[in-house]
Amino acid sequence: MTRVDFYVNVPDRAAFACTIAARAVAAGNRALVLTADANETVRVDRMMWCQPALGFIPHVRAHHRLAGETPVIVDHVTDPLPVDELLVNLTDEVPAPFPRFTRLIEIVSTDDADRQRARLRWRHYSERGYPLQSHDMVAHAAASTRPRRAASRPADAAE
Repeated sequence: MTRVDFYVNVPDRAAFACTIAARAVAAGNRALVLTADANETVRVDRMMWCQPALGFIPHVRAHHRLAGETPVIVDHVTDPLPVDELLVNLTDEVPAPFPRFTRLIEIVSTDDADRQRARLRWRHYSERGYPLQSHDMVAHAAASTRPRRAASRPADAAE
């Protein structure tokens, strides 16, 4: 059964999708970044050419001749689907092919309309029994920027 993760309070959905794709590649996994339309496909495609800052994420479109061997597919079409490990959904709808993937990532911005659409997708997955997990990126960012306490040393350690 597909595991569904919602990443909420994300300032830039496309940039976060690139980060997720880069992590997938680093872990040796393959991913499909499903965009809403041709314009968003082009935008994400361009972003992946400079992610990380001194590199790029290897990616192609679904119909490209190298789609079967390239780690990341970026497209707004779902036929053919040369990958079935990770689906990163940038659309506003429940992606029809999601059950064939091992994992689905839903990225939700801070926009109220986007959050409302995400609630509908959450309900859809929940009603069908899919395992769900939510990750609040604002809380995550706050936790990762907190200063860490230095380990205390015994008083005689300085001597």
